[in-house]
Amino acid sequence: MFIQTETTPNPATLKFLPGQAVLELGTADFPSVDAAAKSPLAKRLFGVPGVSGVFFGSDFITVTKDAETDWAHAKPAILGAIMEHFQSGAPVLEGDGGPAHAEHDGEDGAIVSQIKELLDTRVRPAVAQDGGDITFHGFERGVVYLNMKGACAGCPSSTLTLKMGIENLLRHYIPEVTEVRPVSL
Repeated sequence: MFIQTETTPNPATLKFLPGQAVLELGTADFPSVDAAAKSPLAKRLFGVPGVSGVFFGSDFITVTKDAETDWAHAKPAILGAIMEHFQSGAPVLEGDGGPAHAEHDGEDGAIVSQIKELLDTRVRPAVAQDGGDITFHGFERGVVYLNMKGACAGCPSSTLTLKMGIENLLRHYIPEVTEVRPVSL
């Protein structure tokens, strides 16, 4: 098994490409070891000293390290953990992953549908290239709340991406949108 690695805009996060499907549908975010209970692979990766976050996409895994850990020490152990997991035949995720976007009820339903459509077609594919994901969390009084995951969470350029990229895109296509803000879950 050959696993490629790529840097991301977030220096604390690397993207690992195992050359096979990781998740069939959606994404899965594990910002802590406690959140990793339903994923044998995430639990294995959190067993590597210095790992502080794990994120799965369709064909990639992003791993975030803490500030004290050097990639030169962590990367070989992470590669070994990924290889061991796929060779074991264990599932990546136990149970269903759940919906990507938060549900939204109310009179803004048509606007929220447009927001989700633009996120799914224009934004999420681009941020997946960088090892992350951005999902809809809410819409209230013209403000769109988005959840940054994987390499996007804590990335130094995430504020610029939100304000200059996503906010401008949404405001252009949906006049009811006045601002975009990140949320932390």
